[in-house]
Amino acid sequence: MSAAGAERRWQDLIVDHSQFPRHHGSLEKPTHHAEGENPLCGDRVRLYLDVGASGTIDKARFEATGCAISLASASLLATAIQGLKRDQALQLFDQARAMLTTGEAVSGIDDAELEALRLISRFPMRVKCASLCWHTLRQALRGAEGTVSTE
Repeated sequence: MSAAGAERRWQDLIVDHSQFPRHHGSLEKPTHHAEGENPLCGDRVRLYLDVGASGTIDKARFEATGCAISLASASLLATAIQGLKRDQALQLFDQARAMLTTGEAVSGIDDAELEALRLISRFPMRVKCASLCWHTLRQALRGAEGTVSTE
């Protein structure tokens, strides 16, 4: 795909997931949850997970306010982690963080939509917007208290 084609796909993906987020809403009795915020720009996310006895993320939901990139990233995250084991989701966090900060392709991410997030590295001020939900995921899976901040 050409650079212009990749850029257009990325823009379309962000708009689609921000206007029509997947897995938006809360879970009544989540087994894991966490909150995150970016105090400088106002992005906020609450992540709710239902992790089964086998350690599989059976359901993931989120509530968020913020920019299109923050909402789209949370939508992509919730879609990507459902069905993963806890350790796989933590590994995906590491891979997504590396991809968002370096812009390099990361082995282990073979989801075309998640792969599109690596273009965010071109906009350093927006990396925090995209990574907020991922840091919130790590917080939820670790069972840590407090609100995650990108600052």
